[in-house]
Amino acid sequence: MAAGRPYGPNDPSLMSSLETAVTGARRPGPAELAWNWRWELGLLAVLAVPSGLIARLLLWPPARPWCVSRAWCLITPHRVRAGCVNAWVQTRTGKLPFILATTPMADGERVRLWLRAGLTAADLHAARDVLAAACWATEVRVVRSPTRAQLVTLEVIRTRHPERLQLTPQAWPFSRHGAGDGLGDTEGPDTRRWPGGAVPAPRSNPEEGLDDWRGPAPVPDDVLSS
Repeated sequence: MAAGRPYGPNDPSLMSSLETAVTGARRPGPAELAWNWRWELGLLAVLAVPSGLIARLLLWPPARPWCVSRAWCLITPHRVRAGCVNAWVQTRTGKLPFILATTPMADGERVRLWLRAGLTAADLHAARDVLAAACWATEVRVVRSPTRAQLVTLEVIRTRHPERLQLTPQAWPFSRHGAGDGLGDTEGPDTRRWPGGAVPAPRSNPEEGLDDWRGPAPVPDDVLSS
């Protein structure tokens, strides 16, 4: 659930949550509906006759990944809208985020959204598990625009690559340590450093160097008696 769910009996967001719970998603108008289904309508108009060409492309191995990635770009926007409806990511009047474009990437799709007034990137971040399940994906990442708060990109991850397990610096929310904070990738905030950057070599004999802190060796008794 997004940031409107109450946390106690006296939570001031209780009325807002009740209003959101009883408010259904508003149906899009004719213009918005035509925009949402623009690619599907265009494909029906253009590929009504040469439908056999699509089957031939699917049977051609080099063209198969291209066709599959473009098919996901058509399916994912509708799944994102379904996920937003079930996660209550909508305005008080029932309007959903406006999907600007969907482009393929190496491990999934990238969906660019325009957030209407009343929605924030935190609402999408709180609903990322619901969106991932709705998109039949492994993970959904929320990337906020660094200059425009109303522009948000959803990275729908379908295939995990070992070299891409780390989040990009632009991923939201940002990492705890920023650039130039003096900490490397493998160093923590309390990593101990030796003066001058020189680390002493390990001792071959465990007893070596113990006289430095034990003090001087005891004097034999025959020496004291003489």
